[in-house]
Amino acid sequence: MLTTLKQKVDPQHAALIVVDVQNDFAASGGVMDREGFDIRMAQEMVPHLVSFIEEAREAKVPIIYIQSVYDSEQNWYLSEVWMERVYRKTKSLYTQRDLCVKGSWGWEFYGGIKPLPNEVVVTKHRYSAFIDTDLDLILRSKNIKTLIMTGVVTNVCVETTARMGFMKDYYIVLLNDCCAAYLRHLHDTTLENIDNLFGQVVNAREVVRCWKEGY
Repeated sequence: MLTTLKQKVDPQHAALIVVDVQNDFAASGGVMDREGFDIRMAQEMVPHLVSFIEEAREAKVPIIYIQSVYDSEQNWYLSEVWMERVYRKTKSLYTQRDLCVKGSWGWEFYGGIKPLPNEVVVTKHRYSAFIDTDLDLILRSKNIKTLIMTGVVTNVCVETTARMGFMKDYYIVLLNDCCAAYLRHLHDTTLENIDNLFGQVVNAREVVRCWKEGY
C-alpha cells in the first residue's frame, strides 16, 4: 500500500496524464471560446502545466497525452445518446461547429503542450480516457500504479478519467494548479470530491519537491 505522496509519485511507478489540452478546449478562437465558455482559467493554467511537464521529464516520469477526436461530418463517434445531450444543452456543437476533428487546428495541442517522439498520445472519443482506448494496456505494460492527473476540463474529462482510474485500482493524484474548468465552482467542487472519494489533491510544487528529494 502506498500511503504517502512521495510513495505515490515515485517515477518508478507513476505516470503523468495530460488530458485534452487542445485548441478547441483552451485557445482563443477555439470551439469552446466561440460557444461562449470562459476559457481564461484554462489559459492561465497551461503555462504551469508546461513547466510541470518539464519537471516530469527531468524526473523520468512517463507522460501520456490524451487527445479527443470527433467527426461531425461522418458521425463515426457521435451516438444518438451523445447527440441528444448536445441538442438539449448546446444546440450548435458538432452541427454548426465541429469539435476536435482529427487533423484540424482545433484538434491540435494548445499552448506549448508538445509531446516528444517517445511520449505516448492516446486518442479518445468519450469523456473517460479509458473508454475503448489502449490507455489501461499502456499503463499495465509499464507497471504504472499512480496517475498524476492534469488537463482540461477539471469537472468533465479529467474527473471522469480520474474516477475510472480509481475504479481500476490506480492511485490518483490530481494537481489543483495544473487542471482547469470553465466555471470556478465546478473546478473547486470536483477537487473536493476527488480528494474525498477518489484520490489525493495536491499542487504541482508538492510533487516536484518529492522528486527533487530523490528516492
